[in-house]
Amino acid sequence: MAGTNGKQKTARDMILSMGVIVLVAGFVYLFIPHDDSPPETKVVDYRVELLTARRAAPYPVAAPEGLTDAWKATSVRYKGDDFDTWHLGFHDPEGEYVAVEQSTQRRPVFLDEATQGAEETGKTEKIAGRTWTRWEGGRYDALVLEGAKGSTTVVTGTASFAQLSKMAESLKTK
Repeated sequence: MAGTNGKQKTARDMILSMGVIVLVAGFVYLFIPHDDSPPETKVVDYRVELLTARRAAPYPVAAPEGLTDAWKATSVRYKGDDFDTWHLGFHDPEGEYVAVEQSTQRRPVFLDEATQGAEETGKTEKIAGRTWTRWEGGRYDALVLEGAKGSTTVVTGTASFAQLSKMAESLKTK
């Protein structure tokens, strides 16, 4: 019978320990301040990377000009060893994601990656004198432009086509 009493003590001790843990966790949750607001968007300055990309890329590198301050640049990179890939990401004024992607990579592979698997709709749109093709997908929608010197330009993201068009319209190459 001595073995049974030891098992009862162990179970009782375990239940008491769990009770103490729940009380401490409840205290921490109630009395330690926590912030439920979304994190502040980290803004990046992309001017240096843009100048570097424009010097190194074999195609005219596109970047927006004339957007309001409500458009926040959040990511930038140029990879010369990876099909001369240019990426510039933004949060639009509505908080949605918009990216400019350019590359000399084979078009089907690049478009699948840049648009997150979106499909061509066959619809075109004239923006700033250039004809862009609409792509729609589950995660991202996109506007695609066949570029000069074997490059492809994609404006993609979670934003509406109106916002994607606004970004495409602002793109300038130098």
